[in-house]
Amino acid sequence: MQKGIVIILSGASSVGKSEIRDLLLEDKDLNLFFSISETTRPRREDEVDGKDYYFVSHEAFANSVKNKELLEYTEFNGYYYGTPRAQIDYLVNLGKNVLIEVEAQGVGGIKLNLPDSIAFYVMPTSFEELEKHITERYGDDDASIQRRLNKAKMDMEIAPLFRNIVYNDDPVKAYHQIKEKVLEEMEKRK
Repeated sequence: MQKGIVIILSGASSVGKSEIRDLLLEDKDLNLFFSISETTRPRREDEVDGKDYYFVSHEAFANSVKNKELLEYTEFNGYYYGTPRAQIDYLVNLGKNVLIEVEAQGVGGIKLNLPDSIAFYVMPTSFEELEKHITERYGDDDASIQRRLNKAKMDMEIAPLFRNIVYNDDPVKAYHQIKEKVLEEMEKRK
């Protein structure tokens, strides 16, 4: 049986990754399953454990790190986020393609563990446009806005390290660009 492909989707906060992700996941041609991250962040009212994230204690997260059960992990705003390896290995070995949405600094850890994965960095049309989206999304939390803007600047500085950069001036167009590359890769691996 042919193994599945791991597709990594990365980009700054509020760049539109989730809209592109949803379009990719709905596309039956790609046979994609979404990798659910583990986090120590409290669950929001509209979130479902095991669907949006695996919500865990700091102790459980520390054990996941200690036992090398995460492909990558990071801290933001005092909370930890990580990508569990077991579910990805399981799906890929069944021939399923897996989509991982992750911060830019996490891509290196995934690529080290899964060198055949394909990474895409979603770029905003301009930093000013991104700043507008972050400000709209996080409203009156100036500290959070500033942290996200600073992180976005750092992320965008490492974007040239990605082989596949997609500009998100239109999520549907960005989705089609990613789909085309993934289909090419699927064809190559037959």
